[in-house]
Amino acid sequence: MSLFPETMPRPEPNMDDAGFWEACSNRRLAFQSCNDCHTLRHPPTPVCPKCRSTHVHWQEAPEIGEIFSFTRIHHASHPAVSDQLPYIVAIVTFPELPGIRFISNVTETDSIHIGMQVRLWWDDIGDGVYIPRFKAI
Repeated sequence: MSLFPETMPRPEPNMDDAGFWEACSNRRLAFQSCNDCHTLRHPPTPVCPKCRSTHVHWQEAPEIGEIFSFTRIHHASHPAVSDQLPYIVAIVTFPELPGIRFISNVTETDSIHIGMQVRLWWDDIGDGVYIPRFKAI
């Protein structure tokens, strides 16, 4: 069962983030990395912010991340989530991927804190679309 109901809007990939969503469809969390200077970046962009290169590849993220920051949502930002309140939105970092900060949900916990380790899980929202979420370890 998906974290949010079917009425929640789905991702609409564009030319910059299509690689991200393609990896997600294969249940792989991947971030852009510059082929020239190796700078990692998210969200995806067409040009490296450090060296201005347009040559990129997608680097897979580890399954374990760490909570950088979080908030517990008590007011629905979309009518589709009003029955799911409260839920947690967190910024997750990966020690192996410097500079990457990824926004997602943390599930299956009432206790959360900065620095807490979390494990990636895949939320199957149907039609071959998977959303990366995290849960406490």
